Amino acid sequence: MAAERTRFPDGTPARFTIVPDDYHVPFAGTTGDGRRFFASDELFESSLDGSRSFVAVFFWTADGSFDSIDVRDAERPDGAPPAQGLPTQSEGVLDEMLLALGDYVLEPIEVEPFSEQVRDVTFGFVPTAFDGVVSITVQPGDFIAYYEPWDGEEYDT
Repeated sequence: MAAERTRFPDGTPARFTIVPDDYHVPFAGTTGDGRRFFASDELFESSLDGSRSFVAVFFWTADGSFDSIDVRDAERPDGAPPAQGLPTQSEGVLDEMLLALGDYVLEPIEVEPFSEQVRDVTFGFVPTAFDGVVSITVQPGDFIAYYEPWDGEEYDT
């Protein structure tokens, strides 16, 4: 499946790096079959009629091209502010999804940005531009933003 690069702003890199850490990116790396992955239980969509939370694993092929997404609905933490990414209350869902990856290695991955609609919600690492500066944000929830030099060493939350 091809990423929707035609909608991305000028200056969007063909590839950027995601580096696993102990903060918002604990699960990024390579599966036993060579695919690249990023997993999170902090994805959310806020609206006037409430908020929805998700646990998801994003997949890219071994060469970093977008492949697919596995999305599960999850419970939003009680009292969570509408625009804040927090781990879901759906205990065990992320563990189950990680177990399905088989043997995996946590390591930096170089992947392409993408945007994919799942149940009327935009998921992906979506490039946007503000005042001529391109960033790539994790969606839904916009809780991580990557910038140049696209090395994954630093991001904004």
